Amino acid sequence: MDVRRLELLRELAERGSITEVARATHRTPSAVSQQLRVLEREAGLPLTEKAGRGIVLTDAGRALARSAADVAVAIEHATALWDEFRNDPTGEVSLATFPTGGQMLLPGVVRRLDAVGGLTLHCSDRDPESDDFPALTADFDIVLAHTASSAATNWPAHEITAVKLMTEPLDIALPPGHPLASKELLDPEDLIGERWIGVPWGYPFERTIHDISAAAGSPMNVVQRFGDTRVTEAFVAAGLGIAILPCYTAGGAYRSEIVLKNLRGVVSERHIFALMRPDRAERLAVRTVVDALRAEADAVVAANRHRNPPGPV
Repeated sequence: MDVRRLELLRELAERGSITEVARATHRTPSAVSQQLRVLEREAGLPLTEKAGRGIVLTDAGRALARSAADVAVAIEHATALWDEFRNDPTGEVSLATFPTGGQMLLPGVVRRLDAVGGLTLHCSDRDPESDDFPALTADFDIVLAHTASSAATNWPAHEITAVKLMTEPLDIALPPGHPLASKELLDPEDLIGERWIGVPWGYPFERTIHDISAAAGSPMNVVQRFGDTRVTEAFVAAGLGIAILPCYTAGGAYRSEIVLKNLRGVVSERHIFALMRPDRAERLAVRTVVDALRAEADAVVAANRHRNPPGPV
């Protein structure tokens, strides 16, 4: 069986439609369908079947798609070994990042990679819900993702390689004149009755607001929800509410207009991972970028060690 046709079957398993496979592989839908029919003849079994107006994989198709992923990993592993013998981590690597992750890590990563000749990093910003980050690995070599869980339990281990980069504390953001701004540490009970600028459902910070509510024994009053922390910072600076913000990147243009306070009694943090398809994780160029990400994450944590909150008491 042709490896390229196997890869099309794998793409169909992950993307769910001929149209999406055609878009991702820069083919026409009819060309994709033709190649899959050839693969069916080679396999000697039906690999797809009609479902409504589209098609789905048969049991044999799903099994062969999993084998296609194994083949892709083996090919990339062999290529990576050869690149290591040649000491040649060259090529192009694509990376998707959520906004504050890119702000915090990517400038330093690009500087580190400048010393690696022949390696080009192409970056894009994306900000889906936590559960939707793995889907981006179909279109990007590396996806920076954040989650409330310290283990990558939301992401299927057999489909995704997840590399832990760092843990970032989350702070309570207040306007300077707020009554709580003079306290050294905040407790969940302090935050009862406050107006909250929250995040969309499914974002990591929502978990922290829920945990604060549970610890305080009272619901939190979320009056606005924004995915962009810059909008949240503007609302806090204007005295329109308080918020959860990432410790290392909070403030931005509003740094003098926002007070950040550590929270005790509740685990308040987010965990940042690099996600990859297992085959792409084998590429030497991709591993070189991941190494740079880990080094930069370590440097960020070390530089902000004085801002890390005490553990929950």
